[in-house]
Amino acid sequence: MNRNTARGLRIVRLANFVAPASGGLRTALRELGRGYRAAGHEPVLIVPGEHAGDRETGQGRVITLPAPPLPGTGGYRVLTGRRRLARLLEGLAPDRLEVSDRTTLRWTGAWARHHRIPAVMVSHESADGVLRTWGLPEAAARRAADALNIRTAHAYARVVCTTEYAEREFVRIGARNVVRAPLGVDLAARHPGLRDAGLRARHAREGETLLVMCSRLSVEKRPGTALDALSVLRRRGRRAVLVVAGDGPLRPRLQRRAREDGLPVTFLGHVRDRRLLGALQASADVCLAPGPAETFGLAALEAMACGTPVVASASSALPEVIGACGAVAADDGEGFADAVEDVLGRPEAARREAARARAGWFGWDAAVTAFLAAHDAAHDAAPEGAPPAPWAAPGAAAPARPLARGV
Repeated sequence: MNRNTARGLRIVRLANFVAPASGGLRTALRELGRGYRAAGHEPVLIVPGEHAGDRETGQGRVITLPAPPLPGTGGYRVLTGRRRLARLLEGLAPDRLEVSDRTTLRWTGAWARHHRIPAVMVSHESADGVLRTWGLPEAAARRAADALNIRTAHAYARVVCTTEYAEREFVRIGARNVVRAPLGVDLAARHPGLRDAGLRARHAREGETLLVMCSRLSVEKRPGTALDALSVLRRRGRRAVLVVAGDGPLRPRLQRRAREDGLPVTFLGHVRDRRLLGALQASADVCLAPGPAETFGLAALEAMACGTPVVASASSALPEVIGACGAVAADDGEGFADAVEDVLGRPEAARREAARARAGWFGWDAAVTAFLAAHDAAHDAAPEGAPPAPWAAPGAAAPARPLARGV
């Protein structure tokens, strides 16, 4: 069934909750696919969409299966029809399976085991963190997350976590097949040179502080905290404005609140032009990342690569990512306002240089190498003299045992 791995592996990837306006997951899938292909492997991505599709792209083959939108999610879709998907997988004859949804697609772990195909689940979110943001009490969220994660760890040969924060809930249940692999940022496409005085002047007058939030506007991202912080800053006398790049089900409510409270907030919706988004990030004084359940935070990392420091939720994984080049805050407007003031109190050149330097530790090459290692797939070694991986913190998971078929 499987080809000679000396010619590269066919790595079939499944992902749900990917929409035209989605950000981080779509970026990660694209960049990892490109990296797998450059390393000599054959990536195939299967995602839900409005229409059927099958095309070759820079990230490899992308197959779209028609799927209905989920109500109230702002356009997210989920792969349905197990028999149809199972037949497609059988026809593709993967050497490896990589799944980015541990809820509706967890059955693929059993399918892979039956067909003796090593399968990896990528944990893109903290289950108990997301449940808490939806209002579930902490103890109940932990019990539900533990039950889900036990089933996930048993279903797959490996579970890949992008940060120690994401790994923590699997360590709690005693899972021994967890490996750590970071995500990354395109350091060539995101850089301080994108700073655009004209774009900045379009959104902020001279002397005003420009805050930017690049986020999906949904409950688990807590975008309202950014408006809370803006309100506090202006009440304290700081002339600050906020630009929001992103869309989602909470957008009408946030727009109504900004209008009623007289807050200077510009809602751009989903920004498809990646260079324009980079220019916006580079032109900001501070980028806000209020999501308390973020397990990595690609938008924040992109802002740092543009030389813009980030203020992030102390409850998320972002303190691991931003290090000392930004600030972390309690999950409320006062806490975020305090952290913004802290960052702005540092010399501008120094804080921007520190942000770019920190982002330099997270190139996509390192991410691709780590993900391929999770698949036991060949990749060129890291460049000589590369800095130690920032995700390999004390207490990091030990390297997993080699993948075995039918485990």
